[in-house]
Amino acid sequence: MKPIFCIVIFALLLPTHLLSAQGKQSTAGERTSVDLTIYNQNLSLIREERTMRIPKGLSHIIIPDIPATIDGTSLHFLSLTDALAVRVLEQNYQYDLVNQGKLLEKYIGKDVEFVRFNEETKKEFTVTGKLLVSGWQMQPMYGSIVSVGGMVAEINGKIEINPVGRLVLPSLPEGLILKPQLQWLVSNTREGEHKTEISYLAGQLSWGANYVALLNKDDTKLDMTGWVTLTNNSGTSFKNAGLKLVAGDINLVREEFDRMRYAEGVAFAKSAAEPQFKQTELFEYKLYTLQRRTDLNNNETKQIELVSGKNVTSKKVFIYDGLTDQWRVWYNSYDYRSQSSFGQQSNRKVGVFVTFKNDEKSGLGIPLPKGKVRVYKRDDDGKEQFIGEDRIDHTPKDEELRLYLGNAFDIIGERAQTDFKSFASGRIVEETIQIKVRNHKKEPVEVLIFEHPWRWNQWEILKSNSEWIKVDQTTIKFPVKIEKDEEKVVTYTIRYSW
Repeated sequence: MKPIFCIVIFALLLPTHLLSAQGKQSTAGERTSVDLTIYNQNLSLIREERTMRIPKGLSHIIIPDIPATIDGTSLHFLSLTDALAVRVLEQNYQYDLVNQGKLLEKYIGKDVEFVRFNEETKKEFTVTGKLLVSGWQMQPMYGSIVSVGGMVAEINGKIEINPVGRLVLPSLPEGLILKPQLQWLVSNTREGEHKTEISYLAGQLSWGANYVALLNKDDTKLDMTGWVTLTNNSGTSFKNAGLKLVAGDINLVREEFDRMRYAEGVAFAKSAAEPQFKQTELFEYKLYTLQRRTDLNNNETKQIELVSGKNVTSKKVFIYDGLTDQWRVWYNSYDYRSQSSFGQQSNRKVGVFVTFKNDEKSGLGIPLPKGKVRVYKRDDDGKEQFIGEDRIDHTPKDEELRLYLGNAFDIIGERAQTDFKSFASGRIVEETIQIKVRNHKKEPVEVLIFEHPWRWNQWEILKSNSEWIKVDQTTIKFPVKIEKDEEKVVTYTIRYSW
């Protein structure tokens, strides 16, 4: 009797308005307005307005069509009708969505119906049985339901495994919902309709930049179009939404949202002559505002043109960086700086790059968000062919971009150590490097030879047979011009000391 007595006493002590709130429940209306601010870090800020009829006192409010990827700790609510009247006391994010496994698990031990077909009468009939095993099982570690075997039911006092017939359930069990939703416990002092504003962060609503460039015949001009690629895997759709995009490296304390999934649909929004995005500043980041509203459906990828430049001045550049990658990790190493045999292996590939400037004169001249650039060129038949791709980082206006497209087929490089000396008990090292570059093309080329004094940060060039430029403490550059079918040899001696 004691437990019952305690429950009765506890109930009597509760305020009457809190007890009455259990029976008050309403559902918020659909969004009347929604604005999206999407960051290029798989993160979005969603601001929406809804009309809600809120009873006076305590009540439960259901907010439907909430993204499945919402960060519940980021939610902010405000009544635009009366900011002081409405308070959210509790919030529950309900995401136990209905599926076959969960549905059957709710009916274990309960009566269900099987609709069967009588071959003789050619009519359907129904039998009732108790569901014993659903054939599905919850994985505790992953929180998902998986199929583990056949269904088991007790029908007419007998146990049937994989019972024949179409299973029919009487109703949707309590606790399962069709779409993610929020349930609030709300305190309100002004009864009636409230125009409300809700904002929150969500994942899997992201954007990125992609660029397409077309080189002219002699590689001196290119046309480039930049596209914003929006991907919505948040679990809900947004109609007639305002859209802002933020580019920049924003610090996030928490872990990143779940990895993006592949979208099921792709929509392309073609551009008009005028730029569709207006670029402004936001703190130390760049903000791009779409000058119209748009729809972004769930499981959809949409592309909108961001920038377009015609006849952008470009230049093809050949770079030979002969030190193989395996030695770069030993830069300034105490253990290996005096080893004579290290750094002798040669990389033979000569990279081909295309450079151009992000300025207004070329039709660009806005901060370019980071993204992938795909480059095409027309062949002798006038058909576009893919010739390479590279990624660019966030690039301010008036800065130069350099795209690595691949390696030249007809230009070969060789790098070799021709002499090595050690002095002062190994505290001074002199090394002579010989670099050969051969041009098998039908026209002369200029190749930039890059070298990296990697043994130690204190060095000097003692002699060189070619002009060189110190780019920084770890890089020197030899610009050389090579005629067709010619080999150019660059030799230099470098001294390290420590």
